[in-house]
Amino acid sequence: MRVSHFYGRTGRVIPNQLKIHDGENYWFQSYGTNIVKINNGKVYLDERYYDYSVTTGKYRNEFLGENLQETRKKIKSGEYILTNLN
Repeated sequence: MRVSHFYGRTGRVIPNQLKIHDGENYWFQSYGTNIVKINNGKVYLDERYYDYSVTTGKYRNEFLGENLQETRKKIKSGEYILTNLN
């Protein structure tokens, strides 16, 4: 398992925001809560927490490489799946 942090513009570690690769899945975890899981190209978002706070949203956007409007379009189209990741 490989865990890495997000880094701010100054190069400092952003606490409580993690990227995890467990060999099969890529995860984004915020404050100990699973927000996004990517498995075989499929994106799963936690139905309760994917848009929980400004901080979670900022790093979710960075992890996915898109903004919230794009994420919501992909949820609506079925490209992204809302599920319970916790």
